[in-house]
Amino acid sequence: MQLIRGLHNLAIHQAKLAKGCVLTIGNFDGVHLGHQQVLNALHNEAVTRNLPSVVMVFEPLPIEFFSPEKAPVRLMNLREKLQAFDRTEIDYVICVRFNEKFAGLTAGEFVHSVLIDGFNVKHLIVGDDFHFGKGRGGDFAFLQSFGEKSGFSVVKMPTHVFDGNRVSSTRVRAELSKPDLAAVETLIGRSFSFNGRVIHGQKLGRTIGFPTLNLNPKRIQMPVHGVFAVEVLGIADKPWPAVANLGLRPTVDGIRPSIEVHLFDWSEDLYGHHIDVILRKFIRPEMKFNGLEQLQAQIAQDAIKAREFFKL
Repeated sequence: MQLIRGLHNLAIHQAKLAKGCVLTIGNFDGVHLGHQQVLNALHNEAVTRNLPSVVMVFEPLPIEFFSPEKAPVRLMNLREKLQAFDRTEIDYVICVRFNEKFAGLTAGEFVHSVLIDGFNVKHLIVGDDFHFGKGRGGDFAFLQSFGEKSGFSVVKMPTHVFDGNRVSSTRVRAELSKPDLAAVETLIGRSFSFNGRVIHGQKLGRTIGFPTLNLNPKRIQMPVHGVFAVEVLGIADKPWPAVANLGLRPTVDGIRPSIEVHLFDWSEDLYGHHIDVILRKFIRPEMKFNGLEQLQAQIAQDAIKAREFFKL
């Protein structure tokens, strides 16, 4: 999978897109089973037509641009989303900067300047509720009509249903809020995880006997809060057991989302490493304690429960 940052960089890949492409467009937050159904269809169609497969995503998400106060919490930051795409067989991901100029494109302008002139699209796959263009003026019928005149085909993917209900990013968020990790794993096809670079924190953990890896989750809000038994990937040749706090650290008056991970039986410096933190078992909600002594006692209990889970 290759990343194209912005429509202005399409020219660099013009030779590989000269014969056209098979394209899909969306937010793909969480890359759940419904999204995976679209991506599989995209890949299969691209193979059949001997054309590259392309996914178009946006930063920020359109709802974050138009109504940030109404925007749902993200399941994935951009890096995590690109990691998920990299596990598929798609060829290109283009990340389009969603700004005032792009938002001002009418549906017709978008089709002409982006789909036809930019991508030379030959086949387009969209969701069953897809709308686009200024004032959401374009939809599936609009694309079909335009495609018939301009030489590209359009198909609408049906909603992916599991257990009688639609699989959606909203449903994944609802299960995470409980949190029901087993349900989330069923909906996204893998364990829920975070990715980030280990950064320098306040180093309070080491003063109370529980040194932590600190990650910046690069989110305004966290999709899940609390203390979890976790496994860490990217530091050894096997998943490493740990206990982690996800949230705002209320005991020390934290104001930004953070991920703090205490690795069991580990002493090496990991600053700068990119790691994956995989949620395995919910231990308790995040809570505020009356000082570091109470916090230390609770973390000790959390660590015992996590060790019991991992049978350490």
